[in-house]
Amino acid sequence: MALRRPKTTGAAAAREPARHRPVLVTGFEPFGGEDTNPSWEICRVLPGAIGHARIQTVRVPTEFRRAIEVVAAAIEELEPAVVILLGQAGGRACVSVERVAINVDDARIADNAGLQPIDEPIAAAGPPAYFATVPIKAMLAAILEAGVPAQVSNSAGTFVCNHLFYGTLHFLAASGRDARAGFIHVPWLESQAVARPGEPAMALATMVRGVEAAIAAALATAEDVKMAAGQLD
Repeated sequence: MALRRPKTTGAAAAREPARHRPVLVTGFEPFGGEDTNPSWEICRVLPGAIGHARIQTVRVPTEFRRAIEVVAAAIEELEPAVVILLGQAGGRACVSVERVAINVDDARIADNAGLQPIDEPIAAAGPPAYFATVPIKAMLAAILEAGVPAQVSNSAGTFVCNHLFYGTLHFLAASGRDARAGFIHVPWLESQAVARPGEPAMALATMVRGVEAAIAAALATAEDVKMAAGQLD
């Protein structure tokens, strides 16, 4: 979609109150032979605003490097207060709020441009990892309260999802922007699971309800809540 430029940009926009700045939500194009991607389908039906914030969505190519470039350009254009990156995690049974992005690409399959980096850093001089800067526990609690199965995940994988998650946080840190950012993985759509008997899936409307709740919590929560959401494995 075409991006709408706010009245103030750059450092001036970063000083604007967060309530005057939009939320950027991104979803990926299909990959791996699929003809749809639930992360982008969610973006297509999100409301124009959640709470006080306008929602701006961007479709991201499932390509190493290019994905980061597209999202970085959108951040420069929109100066959002919050960035929520969405991605597909086929095989997971619930909405997963990601805790950490790691500085490595290790692609089991090629991306949509035919690239397949193996054991390569995302940023050669970057830190080993970044933690999400959105309130992941508050977001988890809100998703669960909305009646959507959810968990905190401690691995965003090593494909383009983790690549974008790390790259976005690295870009924000390097550019000095105060936007908070996080990543949410969603399961396969029910239509995708038809060819995968026994695999978990979720209705689009359920995913949308969970993502809306997560965004509202991110906007409303300055300091994350304390709640047990760890995993034993």
